[in-house]
This record gives sequence, C-alpha cells and structure tokens, in this order.
Amino acid sequence: MKVFISADMEGVTSTVKWEECSPNKEFYGYHAEQMTKEVVAACEGAIAAGAREIVIKDAHGPATNIDITKLPECAKLIKGWSGHPYSMVEGIDDTFDAAMFIGYHSGAGREGNPMSHTITSKALYMKINEYYGSEFILYSYAAAREGVPTVLLTGDKMLCEDSKNIHPGLYTVPVKEGIGSSSICLSTESSLKLIKENAAKSLKQDLNKAKIILPESFRVEIGFKEHTYANKMSYYPGMEKLDSNTLVFNTDDYFEVLRMAHFVL
Repeated sequence: MKVFISADMEGVTSTVKWEECSPNKEFYGYHAEQMTKEVVAACEGAIAAGAREIVIKDAHGPATNIDITKLPECAKLIKGWSGHPYSMVEGIDDTFDAAMFIGYHSGAGREGNPMSHTITSKALYMKINEYYGSEFILYSYAAAREGVPTVLLTGDKMLCEDSKNIHPGLYTVPVKEGIGSSSICLSTESSLKLIKENAAKSLKQDLNKAKIILPESFRVEIGFKEHTYANKMSYYPGMEKLDSNTLVFNTDDYFEVLRMAHFVL
C-alpha cells in the first residue's frame, strides 16, 4: 500500500498564534517538533494497516519544518516548493492508494481557528461551489483528480465538521477547537494516540468506496480584503469582477482552479 501525507502547521495540536508557526521565532522549534510527531503518528498508523511506501509533503511556510531524522524507513519527504499548482500535494499521482492531511486548519471566512486562512491572508473568504474554500478542500480535490481517495484529516474541529460530507470515507481527528483568538487543545499525548489509531482505521476500509467524483464544473468566488488587490487580480484570464472586493472564476477543469489559486492568492 502506498500512502501520501500532506502536512501543515496551523492545525497541529499545539499552535494558536502566527509566530508559533514562523521559523526563527522563539517557540517555533517546539511546534515544528509537534508537527513532526503528528506526521510520524500518521505514518505509524499507516504502517500498522499495511502501508509499505509513504510520501510526505511538508506543506507549511518554507516547507522545511519536518525533522526527516524522525521519519520511518519507508518514508520519503518532499521539502520546498517547485511552483507546481498542486502545491500542498505536489508529488501525488494515481499510483497512491490513499491520501492523508495532517495539521490542517479552517479556511478564510471560518472562525474555527485563530489563524483561519486560505493559502495566504489576502482573502476574506473563498467558496468553491457550495463549500468554503479551505486548503483542505483545494488539495483533497487535487488528490481526487488523480483518483486518490482522502481518508484522514486532522486539525481544528470546525474544519473536520465542515469536511465530513465531502469525502465518504473520511476519518477525522479534531485536535483543537478555536474560539475567537483562543483554542481548546487536546493533550499532545491524546492527539498522537488518536492520529495513529485513526490513520490505521482509515486505511482498513474499502478504499474504492472512499473515492469521490469531482463536480462537472466549478464556480470559485473570492472576497478579497483589499479592493486594490481585487482590481489587480480581476485581470487574471477568465476572472469576473462582481464588485470592488469580489471576483468569480468559472471553469470545467479543476486544474484551472488550482492554477488560478496559485497565482491569485
């Protein structure tokens, strides 16, 4: 079994402030270590369920956060960014049996995490058809485009609840609950145990039944915080300007959604 893991930091158990997720800040090292531990827990669960090859995309900030010396022998780590629109799941293809998302957070426009955002802080909100456009939906849809089912999501409670209807075989581990600028966090011992257990469970299901078919068309609406930036991005090919701060992009090709997000956000 071959498993792909994408890992972010704003949704790991311990983080609540931007500076905790920023390299060279005082407490960053501790939270990068927790990010590594949560990825390792997912790997351990996957291996227990039969995974023999695991590819991990470090998908936060500079993409140099995960301690490679802590990873199991069967794992490979993708560090840095090439610029491909697959971004946080770059490296995924149809050879993988399942995808997991660790340490993810609510998207722009949702109050489930003090650091809610989608890719950058430029958007007040983003919607993809009827769903709020979190990074999770953006890149789990990219996995689906390759025919790979998404089976595990860990992060804040609101993102987990928002995402259950998107993927039929999704196991979730809400490691914290955002309330305003605060978060109620599980103990790290508890979160690591739950991540390992649910990673194993998620891979023991019928993975074919966990696959989704992408919508036939996509309407992406983005409300930008700054009208000046919205005006500039309105010149992206295919973009329609609804008002001073709101743009809409329509396409039947999901790769074009990812390309647009890559350049506009």
